[in-house]
Amino acid sequence: MTGRTVKSVLRCERHNRNTVIRVRLPMGIRTKEVPMFYSGIDWSEDHHNLCIMNEAGARVSEIEFAHTAQGFEQVEAVRCKLDVSACECVTAIETSYNLLADFLLDRGYTVYIVPPAATDGYRNRQGLSGAHTDGSDAALLASIMRTDRDSHRRLRPNKPLTRQMLAQVRLIENLRRSIQRQENQLRALVLRVYPQALGLFNELKAQISLQFLIAHPTAQEAQSLSLEQFGAFCREHHYTRTDLIPQRYAHLIEPAPEAIPADALAHRDQIAVLAEVLLLQVRKREEAKRTLKQLFAQHPDAFIFDSLPGAGDLLAPSLLVKFGDHRDRFPTPASVQALAGTCPVTESSGKRKIVKFRTACDKEFRRIAQQFARTSKRESGWAAAYWEEGRPHWNSNSHAYRCLANRWLAIIWKIWQEREPYDEAYHLRQRALRRRPRS
Repeated sequence: MTGRTVKSVLRCERHNRNTVIRVRLPMGIRTKEVPMFYSGIDWSEDHHNLCIMNEAGARVSEIEFAHTAQGFEQVEAVRCKLDVSACECVTAIETSYNLLADFLLDRGYTVYIVPPAATDGYRNRQGLSGAHTDGSDAALLASIMRTDRDSHRRLRPNKPLTRQMLAQVRLIENLRRSIQRQENQLRALVLRVYPQALGLFNELKAQISLQFLIAHPTAQEAQSLSLEQFGAFCREHHYTRTDLIPQRYAHLIEPAPEAIPADALAHRDQIAVLAEVLLLQVRKREEAKRTLKQLFAQHPDAFIFDSLPGAGDLLAPSLLVKFGDHRDRFPTPASVQALAGTCPVTESSGKRKIVKFRTACDKEFRRIAQQFARTSKRESGWAAAYWEEGRPHWNSNSHAYRCLANRWLAIIWKIWQEREPYDEAYHLRQRALRRRPRS
């Protein structure tokens, strides 16, 4: 052996993705085959079911464990009892958005995501009745790993910086939806008892509008202000259009239908509270956007997405976090287009062919892609031309933006794979070459 130990020369390679791990030992020692195990976890809020299968499909272990630290350790105990390493135990779970998935990744398990809709489809293999239990679902997930692992996505978390950016992107969007909801409630309320507040400043959700409603939550209180008092309020809250103060004041004191005094008084506190809640959310959203901008500037791929026309401070980092850090996750443009839901689904059998809207996708990704397509139309010549040329043939504006987003995703995929910024002139030259008639 010339002083070498077996441990120093062990090397593992995948013999067959669905069979065994082959371990090569030094010359003169037999090759050892390490069996693979496949586990499925049916997840719920307070408990989980685990099923482990061997290569032949036999169930070697089935347990139910609690959603606690002690329960998670039961999974480790079962694995150690089988004398198998974590990387040799391929595990399927239906969602990555839980602490159990974090635990499995931290311990070195190979984790795959099998969406619940896919699980429902596989269930028909074993029977048409639809009957199932938590234990049978865990066994089904393990069986999927044994036979169809290549059809599903391995869970590979992005870098911490990208995950921070994704959290900020989702916070900004959640606040936007909440702001829209609260603004609609406040608008309906002031339209009922305080119509002078509408149109006083540019938007009802503008910070100065909300601050005015907090300070003066009834029309009677607002109309009692003098021009000097109104001007002092505007300057105190840093209103920059001082030349418009007389015009704003004229709008405030202009005669308007009045609510019954009892109703105006009854809604006074509600207007003030809604304005305070809305003001806090508006400020937090602006703060989150500033944080996202700082994080985006630190990312090594920022220059790629920052070069996209019309992406701006929000859509550029949003697209980046959706593409992620692992370039092998999307081997083709079609894979990212399918995830984003910008390309349709085609069903073809014999003479029958149906092209329909893709519902199974990352809807958050689709929203971001369509928003970018809409903003790019103002700054990209070819995008505007593509829109004008194709819009008469598409069913709606949403359909048109989705088609434009589909083209953009193919372009972004290319420059992302090659780590190059977007070049509008180069793209126009390539587009002209593709349109040139063949000789």
